Amino acid sequence: MENQPNSNLELSPETSTAFPAKSRLQRFKELLASFGPGVIAVLAWLGAGDLVDSSIAGAHYGYALMWVLALSLIIRYVIVSIMSRYTLCNVEGLTLIQGFSRLHKFYPYFLGGYALIMGHLFNSYMIKGAAEGLTHLLGFGNVFMWAIIVVLAGFILIGRSIYNTLENGMKLLLALKTFCLILVAIMATPDVGAIAKGTVGFSIPKDVGVYGAFLMAISLVGAVSGSIANFIYPYGFKEKGWTKPIHLKFQRRDLLFAICVAIVLDLAVWVVGAEVLKPNGIRITSLQDLAQALAVHLGTFGFVVFYLGVIGGLFSSAVAFATVFPKVAIDGLHTANKERKKKYGDKPQNDPLFKWFSMFILITPVIWSIPGMPGFVSLVVFINILSVVGLPVISVGLLIMTNQKKSLGQYVNKWYENVLLVACTVLALWSSIKLAVDFLS
Repeated sequence: MENQPNSNLELSPETSTAFPAKSRLQRFKELLASFGPGVIAVLAWLGAGDLVDSSIAGAHYGYALMWVLALSLIIRYVIVSIMSRYTLCNVEGLTLIQGFSRLHKFYPYFLGGYALIMGHLFNSYMIKGAAEGLTHLLGFGNVFMWAIIVVLAGFILIGRSIYNTLENGMKLLLALKTFCLILVAIMATPDVGAIAKGTVGFSIPKDVGVYGAFLMAISLVGAVSGSIANFIYPYGFKEKGWTKPIHLKFQRRDLLFAICVAIVLDLAVWVVGAEVLKPNGIRITSLQDLAQALAVHLGTFGFVVFYLGVIGGLFSSAVAFATVFPKVAIDGLHTANKERKKKYGDKPQNDPLFKWFSMFILITPVIWSIPGMPGFVSLVVFINILSVVGLPVISVGLLIMTNQKKSLGQYVNKWYENVLLVACTVLALWSSIKLAVDFLS
């Protein structure tokens, strides 16, 4: 005991000089450095889905469906928080898919296959949107030609050091586009009372245009609350070295920051739809319609910035999906096939199938850009509706595995988290059944 250091000892002047107190600037830089996985995740989440669905909902229905956005953001925050806590705090150091596999051997196959399918579908509109943006911005070529160029660029640059530099430039463009959207939203003088009323209204208005109110509500749930796309975040912070309960406070702060960013961006896009597009009778059928909103207030500068930001954001998301979803698929494969995991180790990238899965998610979506295929906006709406179908399977499994004290101890779910998971499951099941009935009738 006599060798134990005294925690109450005061630092001598010499010690103070050797270990100077951190300045506010240093502390601020360290705080910014602690953010990362959440920002990366939110950039992938806020690809085309939120952008299109929020603008359509605002342009067609004003603020009547704002409650769906609020509910979806709460669902995403709670579900991703629960996923993250399980990843960091389960006593065996299991990944999410390994945890799901303890419930039933069906889960690794389902989640791995679901990741590949949804990765392909998500990238179908990411790539097509980037191609449409290039076509409109540059004024020559066609969508299919630019889609091939986008895919080739992703294939050549993915995994190379030059891509990190290019991605930083794209994030700057995305930030500039975001700033312009927020600026236009402020200039449009949003009706705060109407926003508040829509947030607690819980009503489904009469259908307007091609996309009915119910379809838009379900698409919003798929785009904002997510399903398999939520796996991006836990796999992302593992790369940062967050693997233990001690990292939980950093993860919570990081995720809260990411959700706050999502709230600001979604609200800005919604306001632009409700206050600029709706009064001018503009219905969202393509990227050009949304670009008009920025052109109305910011002229050619807004038009160009919007397209540059959209192209950069969609390209970055396409590459992110081609990188992360194969990790989920390989994790599922290795969990189901222990011999394969022994052969290739813990890093998914070491498995030869990783590059094939990555190529599948990056390259095959180009078929959706062939002339005659559904348009960009239609793809966004209906693929996000499809993503809701997998939500009940994920939320039920998550509900069971995160209430097991033998795995999580004190970190099991709170009562309100269980209530939300049950409600999310019921909502997704009801939505899926109603969609199926409407489709068959």
